[in-house]
Amino acid sequence: MYSGIHGVMPSDAEIANQALSEETGYRFPSFTANDAITIGLSIRKRFRASVRHGKGKGMVISIQTIGGHTLFACTAGDLGHPSGAGDVSLDSWACLQGMIDIVKRTSHSSYYIEKGMSAMGKTAKQMGFDPGAVVCGGAFPIWLENAPCCPIAIVAGYSGVSHEDHKIVSNTIRDYLHKMRGEPVTSRLSYASLAPTEMPIPTVANPELRGQSSSELHVSDARYIQRRESEHEETLRRSSFEIAD
Repeated sequence: MYSGIHGVMPSDAEIANQALSEETGYRFPSFTANDAITIGLSIRKRFRASVRHGKGKGMVISIQTIGGHTLFACTAGDLGHPSGAGDVSLDSWACLQGMIDIVKRTSHSSYYIEKGMSAMGKTAKQMGFDPGAVVCGGAFPIWLENAPCCPIAIVAGYSGVSHEDHKIVSNTIRDYLHKMRGEPVTSRLSYASLAPTEMPIPTVANPELRGQSSSELHVSDARYIQRRESEHEETLRRSSFEIAD
């Protein structure tokens, strides 16, 4: 999904940093049910044009308010065929809802949480998520420009491939915002084009870690990360997730 510098693949921390940058940049002036329908249909159209759909894969899509009100839901694919095969399954909807629940709990995209966890070498259980939590890409929070307290809605698509699902959802949101603002649709940023930033890893309150200080994962450009690899590994090892109750 993300191109590396001089052929070097980005680390999970760098990918998480870009996912966080997308959340910060993709803010809506307003968000209505009509916006949700347009975005949902665009996600479906893009997936149906993808190579994965051409190979018989399906996707389930849902857009909900943060309170759980469904604004849009559909399937790109069928539950079953006469042959007994199916593009999607009932489990697909369960996975999709699990991703949405992750966003509700963290206020961050499920892909950011997935890559942040991987960068720290932690499991969903260690992060304090419920058993069976689905931590993979494809669910993205909708933030309003003038409402920094919490997301207003969640856009989610699940086809079973984390980075591809995140790419379709986030790119659709990006392009829709460009159209809303009357701006030309531009190619997405690569992680290498971002200015050096700091990435606070979102976290979940873990009873075993309460009372201990949490550290932040500092992400800079790829060359800096390569020089300071051992230091970042130690930082990741000591990091913990927190979420305000």
